[in-house]
Parts: sequence; structure tokens; C-alpha cells
Amino acid sequence: MTENKPIIGIVDYGVGNLGSVRNMYRRIGIHAEIVDTPAAMRGCAKLILPGVGSFDRAMERLETSGLREPLDEMALHRKAPVLGICLGMQMLTRGSEEGERPGLGYIAAEARRFPRNLGLKVPHMGWNLVRASTPSPLTAGFEDETRFYFVHSYFVTVDRPEVSMIKCTYGIEFDAGIASGNVYGAQFHPEKSHRFGREFFAAFGAL
Repeated sequence: MTENKPIIGIVDYGVGNLGSVRNMYRRIGIHAEIVDTPAAMRGCAKLILPGVGSFDRAMERLETSGLREPLDEMALHRKAPVLGICLGMQMLTRGSEEGERPGLGYIAAEARRFPRNLGLKVPHMGWNLVRASTPSPLTAGFEDETRFYFVHSYFVTVDRPEVSMIKCTYGIEFDAGIASGNVYGAQFHPEKSHRFGREFFAAFGAL
């Protein structure tokens, strides 16, 4: 790997909070760049898939951008570490109740809307405590008061408990972080979560 080649590529398919993720890594001192071509993605050691907005639109943009194939190659064949953030995490699953398009299918899980009968304010927005549910390098530094910033109306539920990496409670307990092999997901926004977000991103960078 050359000195100029990014260690972490932040995938730009037209949907996501790219600059904030890159700026957080700059503060940490880990080289990360926004990548928007297959060649640039393949030149990275790790990838981050951010996402905001609707599930179907995000999947459509990923497909039409030409970046789905290199993402599949990196995640499934090269086994490079891949981290989905917020909607990006939901895209790692089979699909979402929000839309009709299938997800990437990397992780055996699906996204569902928060139940309306619980009287919850949706979207779930703001800081919330989390806990590690399955041992992972990304949660090794978690404390009793570890908390992250959330903005989401849909939550992920996994098929197998060992795929759940982080749990959070908002009316119901849900999977706030998931992991399967080299693929990881965070429902929260590490780039908006100050010290805890920096530590989480640094742990991903150290994989």
C-alpha cells in the first residue's frame, strides 16, 4: 500500500453524511478519504457505508452509482472490514419495512419501524445509553455510561443473538450494532457522538 492510498474509504453514492465522518477520522489521525469509483474503493483496506434518508432510494443510488459490485467484492470476497452507519447499517440486512427493495443481505437481519402502540416519539433522536451484547473489537472499550447519538425511525432485529454487537433501549430493546465476520453496523452516528464516537471509529480503524 502506498503512502497516499487511503486506509479507510467512505463510500460516496450520493446518500450520506460523508464530510463529518472524514473529519472525525482526521481528528483521530487515521487516513480516511471519500471514494466514489470502483477503483478507489478497491484501493482501500476498509470501507464505511454511510446513509441517510429512505431505504429504497439509498439502495437504488448504490445500484445506479456502479458501486454495488465493488462493495460486494470487498465485503464478500476480499473480506475487507466494512462498517455501515445508520441507514447504511440497515442496508447490510435483507431489507426494511420502509421499502420494497432488497438490502445487501450481508447480515441475517431486517429493519422494522418502531411500534406505533408504544407512544414513542419517532424518529428516535438524541443521546442514548448502549451496552455491548456480544464481544467485539469495536466494543472492547465500552464503559457503563457509553452513549451515542441516534436519529432513526427504523431499527434492526437480527436472526441470531450472536450477530447482535450492541443493544439499546428506546421503548423496546433493539440491536444498535451488528457484526458478522468482517461486516459491522452501527445504528447510531459515531461522527456525532464526541468521545465515544472517536473511540468507536478508532477501534474500526485498528481492525
